[in-house]
Amino acid sequence: MAVGGRFVLLILVGTVPIVAMSLAEGLGGWTLLAWLVFACLLGGADLLLAASPRTVAFSREGPARVRLTESAEVSLLVTNLGPKTLRGTIRDAWQPTAGAARSRFAAAIPAGERRRFTTTLTPFRRGERRVGQVTIRSWGPMRLWARQATLVAPGALRVLPPFHSRKHLPSRLVRLREIEGRTSTQLRGQGTEFDSLREYVRGDDVRSIDWRATARQGDAHGSGTVMVRTWRPERDRRVVIVLDAGRTSAMRVGDETRLDTGIESTLLLAALATRAGDRVDVLAWDRRARARVQGASGAELLARTVDALAPVDPELIETDWSAVPAQVRAISSQRSLVVLLTTLESPAASSALLAVLPQLTRKHVVVIAGVLDPGVPESAQSRNGRSEVYRAAAAERAMIDSERVAAAARRLGADMVTATPEQLPVALTDHYLALKAAGRL
Repeated sequence: MAVGGRFVLLILVGTVPIVAMSLAEGLGGWTLLAWLVFACLLGGADLLLAASPRTVAFSREGPARVRLTESAEVSLLVTNLGPKTLRGTIRDAWQPTAGAARSRFAAAIPAGERRRFTTTLTPFRRGERRVGQVTIRSWGPMRLWARQATLVAPGALRVLPPFHSRKHLPSRLVRLREIEGRTSTQLRGQGTEFDSLREYVRGDDVRSIDWRATARQGDAHGSGTVMVRTWRPERDRRVVIVLDAGRTSAMRVGDETRLDTGIESTLLLAALATRAGDRVDVLAWDRRARARVQGASGAELLARTVDALAPVDPELIETDWSAVPAQVRAISSQRSLVVLLTTLESPAASSALLAVLPQLTRKHVVVIAGVLDPGVPESAQSRNGRSEVYRAAAAERAMIDSERVAAAARRLGADMVTATPEQLPVALTDHYLALKAAGRL
């Protein structure tokens, strides 16, 4: 039950004159009590005339998914199943991070009819944005007292990663096409396939000359034409992306967490690799698999990856790196590109990852991609006061530790890619293209 402002006003309208007359004429308190009883009886009668807030049925309409920073219109449909007209207020309790434009609606629903209440959601956090309950306050004809109930009306909207880095995909696809067939000397070395023969031009690697084909060409045409082999990258390679969802991924760099940057990098690399004909598998991991995408390709790969990674949030626990080699073996038994999206900071925090790197680099090409905080080098340069000197010393120490760990990872056979949150997706895909061009995949 709820008490309205009109009831309070009704009490004051009678109480103030009665108290004034009591002071002037010496009236007893029975008059005031009688007025209060009358007001309560009037409020009770108003409450009995109010429609029951429990005789309603709910349904919801709206999109199931929306990208972060975009808006979606969602509707709550309320059907009055009771015999009285429902007049009151409806509160649709979406999570605050759903960014609902409004949550309260004035309602007047005749018996047996249905009304639609629409609001615009503009979420500002990725993941599942939910609503579980609807509160209905049903007023009587005089709006003195109201009947109130909170009912279950579940709904959800999955907020997908924004994938801002997709604007870089067309330029990387152009470079991929150049690698696959438009360069004068394509690829040599392990992991490449012979494509065709062509005439030698200045700038070609002399090691790509096919002397037998040159001899045959001279026999057939009586000329000294030199022929070279062209190579193209092997397709159908395996790319395994392991996204660290542990404690270190919760740190914010700029306006987003390291995990969000890792998701952007994962999406751009997956989109490029599947266009290159490679098979991509994605695993979000801390001490358990938080998300897994396997066996998808093309547009399905990107759709499944976005959907799987959308609800993943960082867990404030240490990542169990000792289990990662087994997870990679379960995904792929052949030589693969294994991308670890994590952060190498202090030697103590990175010791578990460094310990398992030899198991991965023994068979796979391993790339460790991490977010570089641009604020650390800036802090190292600012030394105007005592506090800034201490901050600069801490920043210098952090950079030295990061470089030591990165050097140790390189000695163990892993490639390192570090960049700011805006540049990491691009830097990682460029490194992937460089591996393709070098024939390491």
